[in-house]
Amino acid sequence: MNDDLGHRLSEPPTKLIPAPPPGLAVQTIFWKVTGVSALGVSIWLLSRELRTLSFMDLEESLAALPVTAWLACGGFAIVAYLFLGCYDWLALTYLRKKMDPIFAATCGAVTYAFSHTIGASVFSGAVIRYRAYSLKGLSGGEVARLVAFCSFTFVLGAMAVTGAALVADPLVLDRFTDAFPLNATRIAGSLLTGIVIFYITLSMLPLRRLKIGKLDIAYPTPAIALLQVTVAAAEIIFAAMIVYFALPVEGNPGIVTVTGIFMLSFLAALVSHSPGGLGVFELVFITGMPDMNRSDVLAALLIFRLFYFILPFVFSLAIIARFEFGRRL
Repeated sequence: MNDDLGHRLSEPPTKLIPAPPPGLAVQTIFWKVTGVSALGVSIWLLSRELRTLSFMDLEESLAALPVTAWLACGGFAIVAYLFLGCYDWLALTYLRKKMDPIFAATCGAVTYAFSHTIGASVFSGAVIRYRAYSLKGLSGGEVARLVAFCSFTFVLGAMAVTGAALVADPLVLDRFTDAFPLNATRIAGSLLTGIVIFYITLSMLPLRRLKIGKLDIAYPTPAIALLQVTVAAAEIIFAAMIVYFALPVEGNPGIVTVTGIFMLSFLAALVSHSPGGLGVFELVFITGMPDMNRSDVLAALLIFRLFYFILPFVFSLAIIARFEFGRRL
C-alpha cells in the first residue's frame, strides 16, 4: 500500500466521518435505550420459559449433535456470508462504481458480521463502509446510497422468504397466535411475494428516474433487481439452514416451518433493537417450537449464534484491525 494511503489510514476515524446532526444523536440514544430495555425484558421472559432447563440437559443436547451436523452448520454459515458479501458488490454495480469485487465482498461480509453482533446495523454498517469506501474514492452521499441499497435488498429478501413460508405453511402463525385464520395468512404471504414480483416487474419498464426534492433515484436494471431478491433470499435461507441442521430429526417440523419461524424471530429481533437480537430471537424461536425439547432448541440456537454471530465477529475484528494498520484487506 502506498505511503499516501498508509498516512490516510493512520488518521483518526473522526476526520473521515462527518458529525451526525443533533436529531440523529437523540434518535440513537432512544433506540439504544429501547434495545437495552427489550434485551432485559426478553432475557427475563426467556429465563421463565427455561426455568426447568438445566445445564446438564443443554450439554447433553449439544453432545448428541453428530459431527456431520456441526460441519453442515459451519458450511451453511460460510455460504450465507458469501451471499452477504454480494450485497455490497450489487450496490456498487447499481451505483456504477468499479471496484475490486473481493474488496467489496470482504467489506460487505465484515460489515454484517460486525453489525449483527453489536446491533444498530444501519449506523454501524455505515461507519465501517464509510471508513473503507472513502479510501476508494466514494463520497459520503454515495456510501449512504450504498447502505440504503443494501438495507432495501435485505427487505426484499425478507419479504420473499416470509411470504413464501406463509403461503407454503400458513399454520406457522398458529404456533404464536390463533388470531389469524389460514386464508388471512395465505393472503398476507401472497401480498408479500406479490410486492417483490411487482418490484421486479417495475425494473423491466422504461420508467423515469424518481426525483423527490434533492433525492434522485434510478430504477435498477432487471438483472440487478432479480439478483437483489435472489441473493438476499438465498442468504436468509442458508442462515435458517444452520438452525435446521442443528435441530434433532425427532420432532423437527421441516425446513419450511423452521425457516418461517426463523424469519419471524429474526424480524422480531431487528425491530426490538436489542444488541444482536439477544434474548428476543431466542424467546420468539422457542415459543414457535412448542413440540420440541427446549434444551434441543436452545442448543440449536447457541450453535447458530456461534457460527453466524460469534465466529464471524472475531474474524471481522481481525480484518478491521489489519485494515487499520495499513494492510490490504
